[in-house]
Amino acid sequence: MRPLILATASTDAESYRTEYAVLGSPYIRAIEQPDATAFILTPVHATLSLEHGLDLAHGLVLTGGEDVSPDRYGEKPHPKLGTVNHARDEMEITVLRAALRRRLPVLAICRGMQLLNVALGGTLYQDLHDQLNGDLLHQQDASVNSRWHSARVESGSRLAEIFEAEDLHINSFHHQGIRDLAPDLRALARAEDGLIEAVEAPEYPWVFGVQWHPERGEAEILNDRRHPDRRLFRGFVEACRSFAEAEAHA
Repeated sequence: MRPLILATASTDAESYRTEYAVLGSPYIRAIEQPDATAFILTPVHATLSLEHGLDLAHGLVLTGGEDVSPDRYGEKPHPKLGTVNHARDEMEITVLRAALRRRLPVLAICRGMQLLNVALGGTLYQDLHDQLNGDLLHQQDASVNSRWHSARVESGSRLAEIFEAEDLHINSFHHQGIRDLAPDLRALARAEDGLIEAVEAPEYPWVFGVQWHPERGEAEILNDRRHPDRRLFRGFVEACRSFAEAEAHA
């Protein structure tokens, strides 16, 4: 069975003469490579369309993009807050909560992990450089295809089982990150400066978030040429396939 997976997109009205729905192509390729079908949800979809899509779906990917509005966790904007998209925040929190009610598999990436944390009651560093007080640069000063820093995965965790490793070398393209972890989340990986790089919602069958960009497939197991990013997407698609098969036999 080829599962149907929804991926969230953003909107861009500045680069074009009219508003466009936008999503990086690597997300679609990474979802479809392990034999899944990807469809896109956008902030301009009607609420009924979002609900109908979730009724048909077997999994959800929350993708990267703009900063999550600090209004969502009760803070005023930091001077270095980036672009926010209130309509996207609303859409993604709505579909995430609906997906969790349905117990769909969820993979949250970069902004997606931050939004997952906020939706479940956590907070964010609005600018890591000003607020974390660390030396590690999380907006990497290297090409988009480069790996930047290491991450340590918790020994014995489900994520370590998926990766078959505990030490990763990952990319890093974010200036925000998790500050206060949501009560329903568990930190599974951290960067060298202690910043949370991966989380799990253990009360749900398959809900993980990662701060790096696994859709680009650049992470490596340290001292090994295997690519844990591909293992992550395969594990996610297998969880979606299991959900689809259970639905078909219900």
